[in-house]
Amino acid sequence: MELFSNEYFMNEALKQAKIAFEEGEIPVGAVIVCKNRVIAKAYNQSERLNDVTAHAEMVAITSATNYLGSKYLVDCKLYVTLEPCLMCGGALFWSQISEVYFGAGDPKRGYQQVGSPVLHPKTTVKGGILAEQSTQLLNDFFKKLRK
Repeated sequence: MELFSNEYFMNEALKQAKIAFEEGEIPVGAVIVCKNRVIAKAYNQSERLNDVTAHAEMVAITSATNYLGSKYLVDCKLYVTLEPCLMCGGALFWSQISEVYFGAGDPKRGYQQVGSPVLHPKTTVKGGILAEQSTQLLNDFFKKLRK
């Protein structure tokens, strides 16, 4: 796998999702990259923090803006294992992030279900990166939860 490829960074997000899985959180992981360097890593922490807004993307945005000392992520890329929800899409809009890459699509709660543009007009988006691995981790989690 080529260093600094989309697959490389999505694998880093998958590592975060696996941490969430082990902690009993919905296994979604995210990393934010600036100039080919990971500046933020996060995973879902809604259960741990008793906070419905503690999605991987939200935690990563906060971490990245703190790292950069800026509320905007104009030169940054987000890699997240699941298509962002509407809340996270709105936060990504306000952060003006340049690029969003996601693994598995979310036909029930993904931001694309809204029908109107949610992300900033200058943000480029690509889904389906390591989608199989992301989907499998989610399926394993919910299968384990039902037992």
